[in-house]
Amino acid sequence: MTEPGDGRVAVYIDFDNIVISRYDQVHGRSSFMRDRAKAGASGMPSDPKVAQKLKQATVDLGAVIDYASSFGTLVLDRAYADWSAAVNADYRGQLVGRAVDLVQLFPAAAYAKNGADIRLAVDAVEDLFRLPDLTHVVIVAGDSDYIALAQRCKRLGRYVVGIGMAGSTSKALAAACDEFVIYDDLPGVAPVEQPDDDGADEEIADEIAEEATVAALAAAESATAADGASHGDAQPAAKQRKRSTRAPKAAPVEETAEAETDTSEPEAVADPQATATRLLERAMQLGHEKDDTEWLHSSSVKAQIKRMDPSFSEKSLGFRSFSDFLKSRDELVDLDDSTTALLLRSKPRTPPPPRKRAPRRASSS
Repeated sequence: MTEPGDGRVAVYIDFDNIVISRYDQVHGRSSFMRDRAKAGASGMPSDPKVAQKLKQATVDLGAVIDYASSFGTLVLDRAYADWSAAVNADYRGQLVGRAVDLVQLFPAAAYAKNGADIRLAVDAVEDLFRLPDLTHVVIVAGDSDYIALAQRCKRLGRYVVGIGMAGSTSKALAAACDEFVIYDDLPGVAPVEQPDDDGADEEIADEIAEEATVAALAAAESATAADGASHGDAQPAAKQRKRSTRAPKAAPVEETAEAETDTSEPEAVADPQATATRLLERAMQLGHEKDDTEWLHSSSVKAQIKRMDPSFSEKSLGFRSFSDFLKSRDELVDLDDSTTALLLRSKPRTPPPPRKRAPRRASSS
């Protein structure tokens, strides 16, 4: 078995698995299936409330890929999903920007049970024999169906790393891997609090009550319309009330597209200095976790930054050398140039000062 370190890494992402698991982690058990059924054929992003919930449960795939790159050069990056689905559209730019291959799945049934599992496992085993120089296999999923794949990869001499969501990861899959990491523990990912079951039950009760109210109003409206139909004088008024409750007709497609084009705002350009600072901070976090040492070599930190962003160049940022770039970030790192090799470590963050409590007022008797 290959030990962790510099090598050639293949990453396989069961996209639907981690997106659904993250959604349920943020909003409660079975929330994704419930909201998808409620949204219907129009799709989850078309519902404003569900779209906001999707935004809150967005998965930072950049953090996943950056962590995988800490094991070595990324040779393969594949994400498996039905990319024609509207719920996956927002992630395509994020994945294409990191040069991830989007493998299209064509579901043969309503839920395409095990569709991604089978395709991912077949591709992974084929790659192991086709590319014998692969040293690490990263499986981004928490499904127990991948236990056999992890065991086969280990049997063929690869170091297997698993990444999954808290609360929806199989313990047997974690045991089958050489290393398993929870998504919330990745550098740069802010953990979320898992909602309790009581909150989920209250949400379901509220939805049932809302549906019952809508049904009662519809029944009352139908009864009013029928009563108006039996009286000649009241019939026009009933029809008028029925027409007034209808939603306005949607604008033609051409007009809507033109309006969206006119009101669109130019995309904000990321500050290259701020981007470089975030890269340095994440590379330092990965280096401290991997090597478990206080001081890191500047060359290894720069190599990790180049793995995460091959376009990184300290000269394009206005620095003559990488050491000058590090010196400009003295609020983040401590430098030790007493030896021939420049060493650095993350500067400990000072905790915020405690809040002063206001003095209590004496109670008047």
